[in-house]
Amino acid sequence: MKNLKIALTKGRLEKGAVEIFEKVGIDCSVLKDKGRKLIFHQDEYNLDFFLAKANDVVTYVEHGVADLGIVGKDTLMEVGGSYYEVVDLKIGKCKFVVAAKGDTNLYSGYNHKKIATKYPEVARRHFASKGMDVEIIKIEGSVELAPILGLADAIVDIMETGTTLKENGLVVLEEVCPISARIIANVASLKMKKAEMERLINKVQNYVDGGKEE
Repeated sequence: MKNLKIALTKGRLEKGAVEIFEKVGIDCSVLKDKGRKLIFHQDEYNLDFFLAKANDVVTYVEHGVADLGIVGKDTLMEVGGSYYEVVDLKIGKCKFVVAAKGDTNLYSGYNHKKIATKYPEVARRHFASKGMDVEIIKIEGSVELAPILGLADAIVDIMETGTTLKENGLVVLEEVCPISARIIANVASLKMKKAEMERLINKVQNYVDGGKEE
């Protein structure tokens, strides 16, 4: 059986992915007592797991260092890349939204609108699709601060429950699209390791679709 290398996004998606793998019969105990190790080998299925930041997961899969990666659709929409998106895991569910202070009239008037976001490509494409020429301001930290402090008219950000927006006096003006965690695959690996990858992908897809645990 050929070795498969799987890159997991650190944190919440890692935990959710491990739960799914265990549901389909893959022992992930090596990932639960990590210590300072960086790569974790699973003997039965000949898997190597390693943890990375979301953007790096995409990079590793693109370059073939990882055969498979688990990463949020938000990252895929922002960074693009060359890979196959093979399974929607239906975990880490949230949505992209446009939000602003309650009295903001974002879609009328001729003044130039400013949009703050951690996802400039997503924001740019969204407003371009509406025929709006906006100025995109990249923010790394708490993007909710931008409209409060007057840096931007509105934000494009991920919303799970809406609590943070509400607590900061912001309201959702528009939902852009839903997002969730995805499995992505290296293009060459799908040909070179077809049997091993399909075995794993089909197990996971069957579980996600509501099939019986194996």
